[in-house]
Amino acid sequence: MELRQLAYFVAVADEGGFGRAAERLHIVQPAVSQQVSRLERELGARLFDRSTRHVRLTEAGERLLPEAREVLAAAERARRAVTAHLEGATLRLGVSRAPGTRLYPMLDRLDPGLRVRLSKQGLAERLAAVRSGDLDAALVRLVDSAPGLEFFPAWTEPLVVALPAGHPLATAGTLGLAQLGDLPVRLAPRERNPSFHDLVTGALARAGVDPPRGPAFTGLHDTLIDLAAGPPSWTLFYPVFDELPPIRGVAYAGLDEPEVLTHLAVPSGPPTAKVRQLLAALP
Repeated sequence: MELRQLAYFVAVADEGGFGRAAERLHIVQPAVSQQVSRLERELGARLFDRSTRHVRLTEAGERLLPEAREVLAAAERARRAVTAHLEGATLRLGVSRAPGTRLYPMLDRLDPGLRVRLSKQGLAERLAAVRSGDLDAALVRLVDSAPGLEFFPAWTEPLVVALPAGHPLATAGTLGLAQLGDLPVRLAPRERNPSFHDLVTGALARAGVDPPRGPAFTGLHDTLIDLAAGPPSWTLFYPVFDELPPIRGVAYAGLDEPEVLTHLAVPSGPPTAKVRQLLAALP
């Protein structure tokens, strides 16, 4: 018997139907029905009479309902006993200016009593702020060590390739760098982002290709507009959007290698309660 099963059972009893319970729980109805049915099998008794327009508790369901409420209340008291010290606390988390789509699902897994304040900074500034205590933690790409800090793997992401929509490779879906060796590549100067520049050029060298250099990557939007209008070329970037920018004349493809590993950087030593919450929320 799981807490989730009891919570779904109570929601159906309160709402008088599986559909309304699903809306209250913000999940799909089949998930509610499946868990309630599993609970009935485990208990060996029907909990709802489903023969009427509105589901009704059976005698067994009536007996279970107050007990289920008490179990759920006890579980909530236990949770609060452990996390009460987080009520009103604020987690200061450093992120890049384009943190990507994996950040917010992770934050959703934190305790509701813990507030989060995001600080968008450059890589060096983020690491320095964690080291000085101005930030509790920071998410960083392409870095896995720094003095005074500990690093924990968070998630891995493939890079996204942008190229002209009319190019033969535009419909490939997933590309390898070797396929792009003859097409000019648009990269930002190394001094703007040394880690990313070295990642890409190192991967090109491993693939055995040295594509000609096209115009420099400036900002993403301007580069994509220029790519659509100019001579054939390609660029690549982190997957930072839920939906890729719909720019006429530009197609997107996944890149099979290299992938980018994001780490969570925290101060060395025993983690604080806030950092423990964040570590537990990592995918």
